[in-house]
Amino acid sequence: MLDIIVLAAGKGTRMRSELPKVLHPVGGKALVQHVVDTARQVGGEKIMIIVGHGAEAVEQKMAAADVSFILQAEQLGTGHAVQQALPQLREDATVLILYGDVPLTRVDTLQKLVAGVNDQQMGLLTVNLPDPTGYGRILRDKNNRVTAIVEHKDASEAERAVKEVNTGIMAVSAKHLRSWLPQLTNNNAQGEYYLTDLIALAVANGVAIEVQQPDAAEEVEGINNRQQQAALERYYQRKLAEQLLVEGVTLIDPARFDCRGTLKVGRDVVIDVNCIFEGDVTLEDGVVVEANSIIINSRVGKNTHIKAFSHLEGADIAGDCDIGPYARLRPGTQLADGVKIGNFVETKKAVIHNGSKVNHLSYIGDAVIGKKVNVGAGTITCNYDGVNKFKTEIGDNAFIGSNSALVAPIKIGNKATIGAGSVITRDVADEELAVGRGKQRNIEDWKRPTKLS
Repeated sequence: MLDIIVLAAGKGTRMRSELPKVLHPVGGKALVQHVVDTARQVGGEKIMIIVGHGAEAVEQKMAAADVSFILQAEQLGTGHAVQQALPQLREDATVLILYGDVPLTRVDTLQKLVAGVNDQQMGLLTVNLPDPTGYGRILRDKNNRVTAIVEHKDASEAERAVKEVNTGIMAVSAKHLRSWLPQLTNNNAQGEYYLTDLIALAVANGVAIEVQQPDAAEEVEGINNRQQQAALERYYQRKLAEQLLVEGVTLIDPARFDCRGTLKVGRDVVIDVNCIFEGDVTLEDGVVVEANSIIINSRVGKNTHIKAFSHLEGADIAGDCDIGPYARLRPGTQLADGVKIGNFVETKKAVIHNGSKVNHLSYIGDAVIGKKVNVGAGTITCNYDGVNKFKTEIGDNAFIGSNSALVAPIKIGNKATIGAGSVITRDVADEELAVGRGKQRNIEDWKRPTKLS
């Protein structure tokens, strides 16, 4: 059985933010959410988050049935933090200790760490760094066995030359934690109770230290400032880009790609530069997304072409559609096969059926448009009276002339035609022509005004 403790009580002063450090994002997800998601995949049956600064915000964000919160009212060190969880640990559990600001540790790395825990052995995750400044150093004996961890501020010059450092992540039996944590002291430069002192206690009690190391140092990097956050964000995005390339996606420039959620892709997908994907996005076979487009919580069907600078949110797009450039599809937009949405068109709660076109400079909201409808430039569905929203319905093969205003609620019939420049306030039957505009008047001998001298 596996209990997991996530330390998330720190203030994060160097972030210079009112937001608790562990709630800052990487890849569109809070740091601590990455950690908890990983904890679940590792097999954590009980997840305990130690909270302190910003506890209410963290609890609100991370509330879940399998997560409990433990308050560390005073931040007296990592050892003190874990002590707060002792009463909640199950008797025979293995305990994995993680950090809420270390978001990218891989599941298999932690599984190997946990697998090394038994009554005679605990697990410690270390990493070799070219510049270990600031990190606790791993001390080994002549037989290369770990004997202790010394914090940088307490280390001698010889100890500071050691490149192998402590990540803080460890796995140990609950039984050993109950025995060792009360023995910690704060006799050190920081005046804190260090969790790292468990290593010396383990050695003194004849418990071996089984060391594991991550495949990449970024797996165990924590975030303490904006520079580290930005660096880890780029690493995270690069790894996602590499995976997409393996899956056969064409990324015009993998360094200019951002996914802040989940991106599912089919075959022969092409993504140009500076595109952003947020939430849950699906791009089916043959989709092309041109530069500077943003797609949020949307599905894009086969062979659809998203042209540059388009913005899709909460949209469901079928196959062979043509979107943009500069199109904005808002939540509730549903496009059937072969629909064309052109430049500077905005849709919201719009259901548009096969082969219809809204080519440019139009707003279609709270509307159902039939098959093979042509909506001319400058058309607006007037769906809002300042209090309530109303629906516009347009039948198959209708033609809506340019610069028309359709005042909802209204129904336009099959094969109906709306004359350009009309304001339509009444239903139009099948095959009718509706013209709703003022009579044109031409004035002869008109003299343009001249500028007064």
